[in-house]
Amino acid sequence: MTDILVVEDNLEMATLLCDFLKAEGYSVELCTDGESALKAFAEHGARLVLLDIMLPGLDGFGVCRKLRETANTPILIVSAKTEKDDKLNGLILGADDYIEKPYDIDILIAKIKGIFTRRYNTDVLSDGFLKIDRSKRLAFREETPLDLTQKEFDLLLLLAENAGKTLSKDYLFNRIWGFDSFSEPQTLTVHIKWLRQKIEANPKKPEHIVTAWGVGYRYER
Repeated sequence: MTDILVVEDNLEMATLLCDFLKAEGYSVELCTDGESALKAFAEHGARLVLLDIMLPGLDGFGVCRKLRETANTPILIVSAKTEKDDKLNGLILGADDYIEKPYDIDILIAKIKGIFTRRYNTDVLSDGFLKIDRSKRLAFREETPLDLTQKEFDLLLLLAENAGKTLSKDYLFNRIWGFDSFSEPQTLTVHIKWLRQKIEANPKKPEHIVTAWGVGYRYER
C-alpha cells in the first residue's frame, strides 16, 4: 500500500511536493487527473490522499465523493479555491482538512505527520521498500516478512532511521554491540553481509545497504 496518493494536475508543483514527501520517508504515487486517481486507489490503496480540486475531467469534489463511498482513508484537500462554500463542500463530502494554495510546505508536512500520528501506528517506519515495526520487532521487504536475528533487526533499524546518512563502523558497532562488548569489530561486517542476503535483489551489488569505503555504511531507500 502507498503511504500518500498525490492528486495534482500541475506537474511541476506535484513533482516538487512528491520530492519533499519522499525525503520525509513516505512512499508516494502521483496522479494528474481524477479518474486515474480512483483507479490507482482501487489497485494500490493509500494511507492518505492529497487532493487538488481543479482537475481535468472528474474534479476533486467528485473524487472525494467517490472515495468516501468505499473508504475512510484520510483525505487532505489542497486547493487554490479559497471560497467558504468550497471549503464547506469539501468537508461535507468527507475531507479531513482543507488547505489553501499557496501553502507553506512545513505546515503541510506537519499536518500530514499529524494525520499519520493520529490514524496509524507511529511505531512503524515505512519507506515503500522496507517496513519496520519497532514495537513488534518485525521487518518486511516489500511486504515480505524478514527472518532477522535480534542484532540484525537492531542494525537494520538503526540504518533505516538514518536513511541517506553514512554511519561509521565504530558508531554502528558501539550502538549495536556496546563499548564493552567482547565481540570482534568484524562481527559488524558479517551482519551487514547477512542483512544484504535478506533484503538485496543482488547481495553482491547492494542498492540499499551501501558501503562508504573507508568510513562505514549507508541505507538508501
